[in-house]
Amino acid sequence: MSSSAAGSGTILTVTLNLALDVTYVADGVDWDGVNRVRSVHRRAGGKGVNVARVLAALGRDVLVTGLAGGPNGRAAEADLSAAGLPAALTPIAAESRATLAVCDPAPLPYGAAPAGPVGGGPASDGTAPEDAAPARTAGPRTALFNEPGPVVTEAELDDFLRGYDRRLGDAAAVVISGSLPPGVPAGFYAELAARARGRGVPAIVDADGEPLRAAPAGRPAVLKPNAEELARALSAADLRAPDGAPETGGPESGGPESGGAQAGGSETRGTPAGVPGAGHALITDALAGAGVLRRDGAESVVVSLGADGLLAVTPGGAWRAAMPYRVAGNPTGAGDALVAGLALGLVEGTPWPDRLRRAAALGAAAVAAPVAGDFDEETFRRVLPGIRVDPVGP
Repeated sequence: MSSSAAGSGTILTVTLNLALDVTYVADGVDWDGVNRVRSVHRRAGGKGVNVARVLAALGRDVLVTGLAGGPNGRAAEADLSAAGLPAALTPIAAESRATLAVCDPAPLPYGAAPAGPVGGGPASDGTAPEDAAPARTAGPRTALFNEPGPVVTEAELDDFLRGYDRRLGDAAAVVISGSLPPGVPAGFYAELAARARGRGVPAIVDADGEPLRAAPAGRPAVLKPNAEELARALSAADLRAPDGAPETGGPESGGPESGGAQAGGSETRGTPAGVPGAGHALITDALAGAGVLRRDGAESVVVSLGADGLLAVTPGGAWRAAMPYRVAGNPTGAGDALVAGLALGLVEGTPWPDRLRRAAALGAAAVAAPVAGDFDEETFRRVLPGIRVDPVGP
């Protein structure tokens, strides 16, 4: 699978909190006992690295940048080299973090108990008791354990910035994503986005908490929170614009991205007729939050709704991409594959509906893959035609 040749140039990814990702696959995990691990995967990780892996698999030129230190950092650098992913990592004194994902493809049923009738067993006359619930088996489950990362000094950040500024000259776009290690100010992503914008390079920022709230000041081309991250980053006061509703800031019509309602405005605070999945409240909250981030400087905001798809609020309108069905598997890295799809659409100038459809399909295909940074091509091809993209209107 390869992407269009349009929008040629390297896509730069920034992973300040680089990790050595360890994934354990074990069946029927007993969280109070001893478990046998069926398979182990160790590879370079962090959100920007995962984005780069997906982009490279799609045929794009990428460059992984960030910070690396200690044995974990060296192991991550060696893995990137072995995978053929170009990297320019700034050395730091402290050791890069490790992360652990425990994936259980065949977990025990919810509420599993020792053999023998318990609570929901049949009554003496053979009928089920009134409070009996049908047996329910869990789908695949994944637990994540993320270390906070190394303490980074001001001098090390300055070294990174010098290299970052040089590399922007060859970049078609930059993806800035993931957590910030200790010692890095919350506004650093906004600074990176602003530096990119000053060089005419569009930036995508995928962050959480204070870095997400600060990011609009750098005027990124796209901000990509999920619904929970968006809710955490904004307060009730944030959601009250001067006129009592989020500002729109976008054109009424024209261009290939038009056809939807005003981005972030009160007229978009509804659910498109006939679109299945997420309810009115989820869409309304996401629209309001996206409107705040756009009001504060972000050009477009894409909110991941998990299995319910995506919501994009852009200068040309608002759209919702709804998934045809849920894909079971490991959700680690699904958001990064989604961001890779958004980056492709950004550099290729793909209209927003097609951009969202491909991004959502890549996210679903990543769930079907065993480790973060990969995606299942068959799942991508199967799910793509069924994704419905509708304008969000009154």
